[in-house]
Amino acid sequence: MSRSPTRPAPLAGESHVSRTIRRFQSANALSSHAPSLKSSNPLPPRPLFPVQKEPAKLLKSESMAGHQSFAQRTRSNSDAALSGPHQPNPITIKHQLHAKKSVNLTSARLRANTLDAMLHNGPSNGSKAHSLQEMRRLIVNDGIMSDGDGLSSLRIYIWLILFNTPALSTDTYLAFVHRGPSPAYTKIRNDTFRTLATDPLFRRRVSESSLIRMLNAIAWKLHDDREAALLSDSPAIVGQPGGRGVGLDIGTGKRSRATTVDSSDVSSAEAGTYVQGMNVLAAPFLYAARSEAEAFTAFYHFLTVECPGYVRGAMDGVHRGLNLVDKILTIVDPELFSVLHSKGLNAKIYAFAPVLTLCACTPPLPEVLQLWDFLFSYGPHLNILCIVAQLILMRDQILSSPSPNQVLRSFPPLHASKIRILAMKLTTKIPDSLYAELVAHAK
Repeated sequence: MSRSPTRPAPLAGESHVSRTIRRFQSANALSSHAPSLKSSNPLPPRPLFPVQKEPAKLLKSESMAGHQSFAQRTRSNSDAALSGPHQPNPITIKHQLHAKKSVNLTSARLRANTLDAMLHNGPSNGSKAHSLQEMRRLIVNDGIMSDGDGLSSLRIYIWLILFNTPALSTDTYLAFVHRGPSPAYTKIRNDTFRTLATDPLFRRRVSESSLIRMLNAIAWKLHDDREAALLSDSPAIVGQPGGRGVGLDIGTGKRSRATTVDSSDVSSAEAGTYVQGMNVLAAPFLYAARSEAEAFTAFYHFLTVECPGYVRGAMDGVHRGLNLVDKILTIVDPELFSVLHSKGLNAKIYAFAPVLTLCACTPPLPEVLQLWDFLFSYGPHLNILCIVAQLILMRDQILSSPSPNQVLRSFPPLHASKIRILAMKLTTKIPDSLYAELVAHAK
């Protein structure tokens, strides 16, 4: 396996385009369950490190030297009075700002038009695998163009394509809704009212009633899966039918994702059920989707194919992920791990929610969506590396604090691009055996 990923050239720009019906039809064509979507390589390999416009000082002391290469762009203070003896001509400044804005808008439109064209026209040259790979590259290099609230008309369809999930009939979703309260309904009602309660964007766009309906429908579907497994007198093997069961075409590997279920462990093959925290995990799906049926489709696939171990029994997948946070931190930053260990702080104490919810518990929500674009492109297992990346970005604060547990009580606001770049760098720092364990942990 190559330990030095190549760097593809970035593309520019994207914008919103609305041709929803035609786009979704071709999106279905792109994500159909054709054999060409499956890689011949058994293990989903490590993602490629995209080209960055600025040098990334990422690890240990390098990553702690101010993070100037990752600094957010500050607001343009064009109304401030100019100082100094040599004041530029205000008309010249106005023309420069207008030209810069025009270039940025044009670049954004080009990027969005590229992604939109892929959804509207389907695979180029009839190659689905190549088109999916190109889509992933565009997402990692340029992102999905969104408005100020993090919304994009393309995002939910891109997620469904990356999941290789077919469209679901609205009537099918409504059939679950009309069945009434599920066996997990009381648990759901105890959770929904506090879901992202302090996030004004989520509260404005997604009602509690919508969240209750979708979670109740998911609970019914998981209940039906369990009943079907009992009737067939064999456990329901989740993670194999449909989706990305064999792996992604993003490199090479040695182990099949479809064989990560231990046949000797019956509990590892059982269907999931509603667990506390699933409400937070569902929130970004509803926020990004344009209908509850779309959110239901994507969320159900995520729970049963991508991360079934997170919602099964005692949530063994989550606990394996927490152990991996400690293992990886030991390798990439032994000093930081030693300090945390000396204080009795392991990942089970401070990282349970970020692992279970794929960092959806950490605001702001638009940054969560951008991080999920990356995770759904190359595999949600990379969330473990994203959590380690956040710890490294907090390194100075943790080491200088007399009470690191207070620092880790709440992670700082997400910065998706920082975390993504560092997480991809970390993929080159861990051994192949540990990376294989990382890929398999949520199954």
